[in-house]
Amino acid sequence: MERLRPIMFAGTGSDVGKSIVATAFCRIFLQDGYTPAPFKAQNMALNSYATPEGLEIGRAQAVQAEAAGVPCHTDMNPLLLKPNSDHTSQVVLNGKPIGNQHATQYFRKEGRDVLRKAVHEAFDRLSSRYNPIVMEGAGSIAEINLREVDIVNMSMALYADAAVILVADIDRGGVFASVYGTLMLLNEEERRHIKGIIINKFRGDMRLFDEGRQMIEQLCGIPVLGVLPYFKDIHIEEEDSVSLEKKNMEAAEGKVNIAVVMLRHLSNFTDFDVLERDPRVHLFYTNNTEEIRKADIIILPGSKSTIADMVELRRNGCAQAILQAHHDGKTVIGICGGYQMMGEEILDPQHVEGDLERFPGLGLLPAVTTMSGEKRTVQVTFVFQGQSCQGYEIHMGKTQRVNRDGLHTELAEQSSTTMRLSQRCWGSYIHGILDNAPVVDDLLAPFVNAQQTTFDYRAYKEEQYNLLAAETRKYIDMEKVYEIVKAER
Repeated sequence: MERLRPIMFAGTGSDVGKSIVATAFCRIFLQDGYTPAPFKAQNMALNSYATPEGLEIGRAQAVQAEAAGVPCHTDMNPLLLKPNSDHTSQVVLNGKPIGNQHATQYFRKEGRDVLRKAVHEAFDRLSSRYNPIVMEGAGSIAEINLREVDIVNMSMALYADAAVILVADIDRGGVFASVYGTLMLLNEEERRHIKGIIINKFRGDMRLFDEGRQMIEQLCGIPVLGVLPYFKDIHIEEEDSVSLEKKNMEAAEGKVNIAVVMLRHLSNFTDFDVLERDPRVHLFYTNNTEEIRKADIIILPGSKSTIADMVELRRNGCAQAILQAHHDGKTVIGICGGYQMMGEEILDPQHVEGDLERFPGLGLLPAVTTMSGEKRTVQVTFVFQGQSCQGYEIHMGKTQRVNRDGLHTELAEQSSTTMRLSQRCWGSYIHGILDNAPVVDDLLAPFVNAQQTTFDYRAYKEEQYNLLAAETRKYIDMEKVYEIVKAER
């Protein structure tokens, strides 16, 4: 296949749909016979994923790699920021944490060349292996106060000599001002790389915007490649937990009601996408004690700050509600940080998470977790009910079983991954454990008819990628897109 120019989907702001559009084009280029790969120089997210090499990247790039039909790699997201608070983040470079930094420290000019060199080298390695590179920007590309320290938006596009497609969200209003204002804040060299505009999240009759797209083209001198509708019936894993607020619903009749406990520092909520799509299940996020008690299954999710979230569960009454639900025979399970909370105690002698050196857990599992500065990131394969299953671990802390004498006994690596007291009470470090049908069937078994069909999540995701690509082709001028990426530079 001929070599295509890198293409970057950049935004007029955050949450305009860049990730989904990039995912669509990863699948489109794959369908058209190319070997695409995603790339985002810097991502900020609590949702992360472990590569086959046991390194950490943003979950969005792992999803895009899946859509592109290739194994994920740290070169696809060489720099990941995982927020610890409103002001500090853990910095993950080439898949490994290199420390925590305050925002003012991270965005200073000094030392920026080191990070810039690292992301450039990652892009070069990726570009030598795949064609084309489907790039994604971060937030708005017009943050002029950050221009000198930018390593993910236009400076990266200039380095890669990428054709940049500007994505704007019409649903939030002000689309004309956001598109025109963004372009006007770019310098001349940056504007030359903007080759097209996509209007995203349109609701209603698109013919009503025909004049609008003409006006944008006349105003900006850049073609509008298409207007994408607000996709309601296509489900691709979301990157930001903002969407979880819309999923705070009460229990429903006729389905297995699963409550995911809403934590302040909740991470890797994509662990539960499979349950959200399973027709046997009604899943919702809540920290309302009454809703927790009404649920059939309660899940404690992952957390970026396990002790702080455990403190909050004690304060807001959720801990007591979970214990009461367990006493009443409800199922309680925990994933990663939630697994740590289910134990008897969480210790932090090195102050990895904060000032508290120890705090009691829920006491549902005979285990104690000790926090440490070393992070475990690895893909895992395990056997459940005779079937091979997959998942991945990303966590800090080591779990030990408490034996009958009250002493801590270090668990073997395999057994420390998951502790199962019964079908209704277990915890695991394995993210993606619920993506395996045998595990979900076992979880739902006490509540559903054995004849109900098992939900094939992998097949479902493939169907969604193909549907996303088909719908994108319907509304985007792909002939013009190929003209752009095939043009001589």
